[in-house]
Amino acid sequence: SELREWRPVIYRKCTDTLWLLLFFLFWAGWMFITGYAVMAGAAERLVLGYDSFGNICGRKNTPVKGAPLSGQDINHFLKRGSFFLSRYVFFLNSCSLELQSLKISSVSLCVSSCPQEQLNSLEDLQSFARNNGSCLCIYNLNISSYTLNPKAAELCPTLPVPPSKPFPLLNRCVPQNPECYSKYASVLISMVNEMDVFHRILSGILAGRDTVIGLSVLALAFSFILVLAFRFIRTLLVHTLIALVVFGLLLVSGVLWWLYYDYRNDPSTELETQKENVKFLLGYAIFSTMVTVVLLSLMLVLRKRLQFTVQLFRIVGKIIGRIPFLLFQPLWTFLILIAFWVFWVAVLLSLGTAGTAQATSGGQVEYRALSGICYMAWYHFVGLIWTSEFILACQQMTIAGAVVTCYFNRNKNSPPPHPVLSSISVLFCYHLGTAVKGSFLITLLRIPRIVLLYLYNILKQKESACAKCLFKCCFCWFWCQESCLRYFNQHAYTTTAINGTNFCTSAKDAVFILAKNSAKLASISCFGDFILFLGKVFVVCFTVFGGLMAFNYHRELQAWVVPLLLVGFLAYLMSHSFLSVFEVTADAMFLCFAIDMETNDGSAEKPYFVHQELLVNLSDNSK
Repeated sequence: SELREWRPVIYRKCTDTLWLLLFFLFWAGWMFITGYAVMAGAAERLVLGYDSFGNICGRKNTPVKGAPLSGQDINHFLKRGSFFLSRYVFFLNSCSLELQSLKISSVSLCVSSCPQEQLNSLEDLQSFARNNGSCLCIYNLNISSYTLNPKAAELCPTLPVPPSKPFPLLNRCVPQNPECYSKYASVLISMVNEMDVFHRILSGILAGRDTVIGLSVLALAFSFILVLAFRFIRTLLVHTLIALVVFGLLLVSGVLWWLYYDYRNDPSTELETQKENVKFLLGYAIFSTMVTVVLLSLMLVLRKRLQFTVQLFRIVGKIIGRIPFLLFQPLWTFLILIAFWVFWVAVLLSLGTAGTAQATSGGQVEYRALSGICYMAWYHFVGLIWTSEFILACQQMTIAGAVVTCYFNRNKNSPPPHPVLSSISVLFCYHLGTAVKGSFLITLLRIPRIVLLYLYNILKQKESACAKCLFKCCFCWFWCQESCLRYFNQHAYTTTAINGTNFCTSAKDAVFILAKNSAKLASISCFGDFILFLGKVFVVCFTVFGGLMAFNYHRELQAWVVPLLLVGFLAYLMSHSFLSVFEVTADAMFLCFAIDMETNDGSAEKPYFVHQELLVNLSDNSK
């Protein structure tokens, strides 16, 4: 009887308010850290860039004691013949950067423009400075002395100077030569212990960046087509999808084994990148074959459930047809996550550059980290996980609330107006605390996994087999716990949307109801998730096949197997983002059905809310 009056219950109850207050306090501390980084001057140095002598490019600077070339400003560059704003950071040895005590060893300068073409001699440097007003040598060396000073080779960049372009966000002159770019990028992200491999990987990604972008667009198109297919699903369409998945799995596995055989027997396979391609291809071929065998076996075992799954997706498609804005939820969530991640990276880099300027023995300036920065960085890292999970929890609660609104509506031909906006308003007014608590529990399980992964990488170098095995087991245990928690979180969010109860009460009720109705719901729900997974496999298979054909044309130039893995990951991420709407909608609908069966009996006094087609489908499935 209370279920028919579920709307007033939702609008009267706030859930897990203390957790929402805790989240606000956490964010208040986070804003303090951000403000601290800005007050320390890190933000300006990060955005505008600074040279090895402590000068912020394009700004009037204060001299640092013991550093004669510090305190430069725009007037200094005007006296040297530069009539342009010197706003880019240029490294004198951009192709051979090295890290010493986590600091870049090469001298950096503020220049007005980056060299667009390769400069091969001191005369080219002199001509570039006169024509462009951009001096690429140390500040105290006059342009006219470039070819006369015997120490010019030490005070000017290493020749030849590769062509470079300014990076639009951080104002650095980034070399465009693939090999130089890979070394430049690898140093910036401190990948010292795997530098050689990382060089080749970045070189392959840079050389094939157009192909990676094109394949990502192809995966996006496949995902969109698949969403439309599931929206208007029919039995023939499901058979076609399964046939395409089988074809794609066999095709990709066969092509991988063929490429491996071709590479292994190729007498010209001498370059290190080619040898790495052979190793990766063997691993990919074995993994693809195993996945193919497992999926084909599952298809064979579950083939009799196909008709029930078609009916399930037809009902889910009708619900989404009544709420078409649900299909845009992954896009909105993705844009919000991107904006948050950009903010997080900016604050992280600001914290990394926060410090006080001190002169070194060579007249250069380095910034010493302020006390407490390490603890702030850990706080910042926890904020990344918690807030990201909170954003995802808000999406799940929005979808669940919209599905609940449509399910518990007596007039199926007249759906409630604006269910998505209504669900968002209820979420922000009453249930943010529940989303905070659910995301915090995920964070508690995610952090130990990351710590274990860090410790495993340390022990990997010491070759402690026993300890590595123990860490792997612990890592898998935390991963399984997190996966189970995500599943029950989703049902807890749906129960909160129905009853307006807090997270713990909702989770307990959801587990009790699902366990009581497991015979009716488990098999068809699992097979529905399996069909959605096949849809994701379909997108990945044909995107990877396109990548195999595209990358194989230049096998000797790049380590293309790792970029291919990146393409496969992006394809899976895109397909998962789109198809997750169907998954969350189906899970919410099943829970609504279980609660409906628990509180009503189908009589005139207590009629069911369930759609008649779903009731018949689940009854046949139970039999």
